[in-house]
Amino acid sequence: MKAIINAKIITDTEVLEGYNLLYSKKIIKITKELPIWAKVIDAEGLYLSAGFIDIHIHGSNGFDVMDASFEALDGISKSILQTGTTSFLATTMTMSEEEIVKGLANVQKYKKSVTGAKVLGTHLEGPFINLEKHGAQNPEFIQKPNFELIKPFMDSINMITLAPEVEGAKEFIEYLTEHHPHVLLSIGHSDATYEESKESFKWGVSHATHLFNAMNPLHHREPGIVGAILESDASCDVIADLIHIHPSFFNMLYKLKKEELILITDAMRAGCMHCTMSEIGDQKVLVKDGEARLEDGTLAGSILTMNGALKNFYEHTNISLPELLAMVTSIPAEKLGLKLGKLEEDYPADFVLFDEKFDTKLVFIEGILLR
Repeated sequence: MKAIINAKIITDTEVLEGYNLLYSKKIIKITKELPIWAKVIDAEGLYLSAGFIDIHIHGSNGFDVMDASFEALDGISKSILQTGTTSFLATTMTMSEEEIVKGLANVQKYKKSVTGAKVLGTHLEGPFINLEKHGAQNPEFIQKPNFELIKPFMDSINMITLAPEVEGAKEFIEYLTEHHPHVLLSIGHSDATYEESKESFKWGVSHATHLFNAMNPLHHREPGIVGAILESDASCDVIADLIHIHPSFFNMLYKLKKEELILITDAMRAGCMHCTMSEIGDQKVLVKDGEARLEDGTLAGSILTMNGALKNFYEHTNISLPELLAMVTSIPAEKLGLKLGKLEEDYPADFVLFDEKFDTKLVFIEGILLR
């Protein structure tokens, strides 16, 4: 048995002081007791929370999921430990069918072999999206929903971002909802109307990918996707890098969505690096002043980190630390139907220690100190 002492422990509802976290491979309990045989780590006043979960990340430290190699997947998993991330969905891009298959097969083969943050599975972002809202996705490879393309990989696909208004989407969504209910179906890279968005919720869509981005804008005469999401019980995620959406929206989003709001990075290959040139999929990306853009100026994901997202959101809102941390721990875990993201008995001992600036100090996965 091991114990973390002198930490400010962030639970779902409060910040505890004067308590100890007892753990082995799993969380044993939070208690004021300290068994004399426990191996102790003194947190010296740092904050302690469940490890962060990123459900949308393409790459980091020079690697990309679409590199389709163990080296790339492992490189991403090790790199993002420094951001407090202990679990993630390896996110694909709209590329050729051959490249998509390679990327999916690579995650399926190696997701349990990485040595850093856990690979929970795959987030398939595209190619079943709307040409008019492709963003940084390569429009050349956009196609209609095609279950046969992804059928061999359904055991490792946890999330799919798609445009429900395109031809064949309704049947695709309904089939997945019935036969693969574990998959989180998300509206994104879409130009669906308010009415089309609401209808897709009936089929099985229950989430929105990077709300506001790569979709039609909120308008007082056409609420669009954003309006449909904000008034529904569907969840959504946002890129809180102060670039993709204005921080003035943070408080409003939390007031409206609360337990249905998730923070993501949408980080690409240049994440956790200092560089001026990179690429996403097969497209060149210019990195400057914290922004990642294609050569035509289109935002190309981000170089945001999970602890950076937390810091940005916290500094521009008046929410509590438990409310904040839930957006990267328990809420994404619950949306994916996974027993993760909580400092509770019998949960995996995946947790992070960080300071008041959200700088990561120590990271544990299943009780093992990895950073």
